[in-house]
Amino acid sequence: MIKIKKYFKNILLFIFILFLWLLSGFIFKFNKEYYDLLRLPSFVLNGKLISIIWFIIYILNTISIIIVSKKTNIFKNRDYLYILLTNYLANELFMYFFFYLMSPFLGFAITTVVMLSTIFLFVETKKISKKSSYFLIPYIIYSIYTFILMSTIYFMNF
Repeated sequence: MIKIKKYFKNILLFIFILFLWLLSGFIFKFNKEYYDLLRLPSFVLNGKLISIIWFIIYILNTISIIIVSKKTNIFKNRDYLYILLTNYLANELFMYFFFYLMSPFLGFAITTVVMLSTIFLFVETKKISKKSSYFLIPYIIYSIYTFILMSTIYFMNF
């Protein structure tokens, strides 16, 4: 019975953390009219593929956070907590800045913060759990791609 409670608790924790990563997508919708007005580079991915990639990344981030939380008290590890919160907030603000405010510059700026904080998050996570840090590698790769993409979109629409 205790194992069932622990298992259920872990599932609820997973769902809660994943929900937090998905939150801005529920609040700030993709603005297709605005997006269609932008000049886009040839290497931009299809919108559905972008959604799938982000969903997978959010699942991997959630797994990483849960592994870290099993190894340390996240709230007492200030370096990890601050970089995690910075990364999370920057990631969540992208939809607001780019699609709600319709600002390529703010989209580019917040994407820069996401990319840099993702790298720092990897470093801080690796200090706690090497295994957990591996789950962040796709996030690093994709955040570099989004940085290049948003830089290009910003300069093409300047």
